[in-house]
Parts: sequence; C-alpha cells; structure tokens
Amino acid sequence: MNSNESINTTLFSKEFTENPYPTYAKLRETDPVYRVLLPDGQYGWMITRYEDAVEALKDLRFIKDFSKLINERDRYDSDSIFTHHMLFSDPPDHKRLRGLVQKAFTPRMIGGMRNRIQEIANELLDEVDGNDSMNLIDDFAFPLPIIVICEILGVSSEDRDKFRIWSNSLVEGSSGEHAEDMAVHMQEFIEYLGERFAKVRENPRQDLISQLITAEDEGDKLTEKELYGVVSLLIIAGHETTVNLIGNSILSLLEHPEQLKLLQEDPEMIHIALEESLRYNGPVEFSTSRWARENFEFKGKAIGKGDLVIIALNSANHDSNQFTNPEVFDITREKSPHLAFGKGIHLCLGAPLARLEGEIAINSLLQRFPQIKLKADKNKLEWRPGMIVRGVKEIPLSI
Repeated sequence: MNSNESINTTLFSKEFTENPYPTYAKLRETDPVYRVLLPDGQYGWMITRYEDAVEALKDLRFIKDFSKLINERDRYDSDSIFTHHMLFSDPPDHKRLRGLVQKAFTPRMIGGMRNRIQEIANELLDEVDGNDSMNLIDDFAFPLPIIVICEILGVSSEDRDKFRIWSNSLVEGSSGEHAEDMAVHMQEFIEYLGERFAKVRENPRQDLISQLITAEDEGDKLTEKELYGVVSLLIIAGHETTVNLIGNSILSLLEHPEQLKLLQEDPEMIHIALEESLRYNGPVEFSTSRWARENFEFKGKAIGKGDLVIIALNSANHDSNQFTNPEVFDITREKSPHLAFGKGIHLCLGAPLARLEGEIAINSLLQRFPQIKLKADKNKLEWRPGMIVRGVKEIPLSI
C-alpha cells in the first residue's frame, strides 16, 4: 500500500476524527491538494496548506451555489430550504442576503450584548454551583449560545432541545448515515419555522426574524425559501460553532495545566487565549462545500468543472510555514491569522458574537470553579461525527 492509499483509509476513520493532525501533516507534505473519497461516496479535492487554503477561500472560481452547475430537473430534485442563504450563495445574491442580516451582528450591536451574555453565563453556572461535577456541553456550552441566538431571533429558548436535535441531524447528517432521521427532523424544523413566521407576521416585534419578514414584505427581494434558509442558518450556525469553541478550548486548557494557570492568574489574557484555541483545535473542521465553476489548474492539479472542493481549516491552522511550532498550544502566542472562521466574502458573519460568548463563558467558568478537572479519560471522549464541526459530545468535569 503506497502512502496515499494509506492516507485514504485513514481519512474520516474514528482515529482520524479523534486526532486528524498527523494525517494533515502528511498531506501538507506529500499531496496538499488531495483527491479524496468522501464519506457520502463522492470524490472531491481536499486543500490542506495554509497559503493554498487562503487562496481557495478567496477564489471566486470556486462557487457555493451548486444549482448553477446542474440542469433544471436536477436543480428541482436537489432543492432545499437549507441552501437558500448566504453560505450557499455567490455574488450578487450573497451580498444581498448577508446585508439583510449584517445589521444584527455589527460590533456595536454585539458589544451591547456583553452584559446579557454574562447574565446568562452566571445563571447557568448558578444551576450547577454546589454540585461536585457538571457536563460542560449539556450544562453550559450548549445552552449559553442557543439562548443568545434565540433572543436575537425572537424565538423561545424553551425550544432549545428541539433546536439541538434538528441542528445535530443537519450537521452530523453530513456523514450520510442517518438520512431517514434527518428527513423527519428537517420536516419538523420547517413546520416549526412556518408556525413562527405566521405569528410574527400577525405581530411583528423588534427581533431579527421580524426585521427579515418586514424586509421581505417591503419587497427587499427576500423570497420565502430565503427566509427559511437564512433563519435556519442563524439558529444552527448561531450556536454550533460556539458550543464546540467552548468545549475544545476547555479541553485544550485542561490538557495544558501550565496554560490554564496562566489564564487563571491573568483573565485579561482571554482574548489571545481564545485565538490560540481557535487555531490549535478549531470548532469547524472543514469549510462548507465549494464547486469549480469551470475547468482550471490549481496548484498543479487539473480541477474539472463541477468538482467538489473542501478546505481543511484545522490543517491550515497547523501549517508550520505559517505558524511557529504549530503543534504547541501557547496562549501567549501573538494573535494569529488563523482560518477558524474562514476567509474572503464568506468569512463567518457571527465570528464577533462567537468570540464574545467564548471569552465570557471560559473566564466565567474558570473563575467560578478554579479547581476544574476533566472527570474522564480524555482518550475515551466521543467526538462528534460529520465533516463540518469538530467537538466532543460530552465533557464531564469535576468542579
């Protein structure tokens, strides 16, 4: 078996999911634009080097709207409300859709939420205070961002467990193993949103869904499918990244006690500590799919029109040509140009919110429970399946 065949059998295995970084290192060295067989049975190109990743993320020859490459019949068959948003659109639609949401995520708007996010963090920690243990994900990392995004959108945070089921189904369904369950969950999600939109149209308020519907009613070119697509994206992306950002950050700190001690002694270091965590073990494993708009050569490889391309963000963030000692977790590292939130026009819209939530969550947890420890064998933690998010299902802690 040659080295490339060996890599292909390693990719997307349980061992790879637990620790993909050795495989990424081999790919960066031997085949940085790699022809890969994906879990759903289709072939694509995986880009693993930092410089190549930045170029691909900015290259508009790699498009996000696959419908532009297929005929009308197949376009109808593949249509889904979950693709009618800015993450799966190209200019000029992308600018219009992003612009409708952008105003809710300006630095001023996000900064104004600091006190409320701190209140939510305190309330969640109050609920476990007095116990000798907690489940970081269930008790804290999941509810905090879902409550925040629900308040922004104007939907009930009481429905957060439903959102978790629907979100997990959509994100982890990328592994292709649970298509039937995913179809049921997506239909439930669609029905839920439809009921919510009907109520908002009767009684619009100041929340983001009301603003989007008002914009639609004023003829701002927001179609019904786009309304579903944008709101579903915000609910799902609005918490998925932050859940795993908090979880992965705490894991990295617990694995490196000297770094944990540095942060506990100087909480003001949280800004650079969070950036290092995003670089070291980011919450998003791969970029969402792109397709080649035309035939062209990219880094010596002949890319064909319609070819699928994914960027291994966590691999790029471990490229030694960009980062000194990339395998070392160092919260004193100068702020790095990591790609955890992407690059180019599809740079994550919610990055400022995720950063703020992460900083508040991590410092609040460490200050409330300074003796925090992992209450499990790190090697036996179960990593989430699927190709988009990188995170652990449960993180038991002694507090």
